[in-house]
Amino acid sequence: MLTKAKLAEQVERYDEMVTAMKELAEKSDEQELTEEERNLLSVAYKNVIGTRRASCRILNSIANKEDGKSDERVEMISSYKSRVQAEMKDICDEILSLLNKYLIPNSKKSDTKVFYHKMKGDYYRYLAEFSTQNERSLVSENAKEAYQQAVKIAEELDETDPIRLGLALNFSVFYYEILSKPKEACTLARNAFEEAMSKLDDVREDKYKDATLIMQLLRDNLTLWADDSGALDPEGEETPVEAKPPQDGDKPDD
Repeated sequence: MLTKAKLAEQVERYDEMVTAMKELAEKSDEQELTEEERNLLSVAYKNVIGTRRASCRILNSIANKEDGKSDERVEMISSYKSRVQAEMKDICDEILSLLNKYLIPNSKKSDTKVFYHKMKGDYYRYLAEFSTQNERSLVSENAKEAYQQAVKIAEELDETDPIRLGLALNFSVFYYEILSKPKEACTLARNAFEEAMSKLDDVREDKYKDATLIMQLLRDNLTLWADDSGALDPEGEETPVEAKPPQDGDKPDD
């Protein structure tokens, strides 16, 4: 299964990569996946959900430009968007089932537990992006609980650990985008950034690149969110705003 998943990744056939990694997770028989295996699992699902999230953003943009135009075209766009969202829901439900049934119960090491609880929070967050108002409240609460559980366990990791930093990054995006709480988002992101900065000289060489990349994403979001939160930069001066979307921790393969 692992060889098949790697081959599928090389040729960018991510649906097949998901199938292979899902089968591997289901056959793990109470064994914790290796770091390589869990990263491949994350990459597989990240790509299949990522392409559909991008499709939804494009469809939203197209729909906004169609205001006052043909009802038939508007209906077609809406129908297409519903189809993409149904696919997204299936993907989220599938990985959440794997996490709850196999991956989290089989986790033994702290970094693995944080990795999977963060992942659980992420996929509930993705569900919240397109859920109805009633559903959004429930999945948002599920996301928050998963992130909070990850935060508790992450205290056992170094402040510069990429998994801990990625958690802070994604949890802060959740506060900003889903809960509409920019001040809390900035506080979380700033604390993680400053704690990591104070320990940067001690970071292991093999983790330095990922750690500094995520720290830069935290910094980018703090810059972007400054106007909404009234946040100041570490020197106490107002941070300029850049016109770019919030970054989450899906970019590094943590």
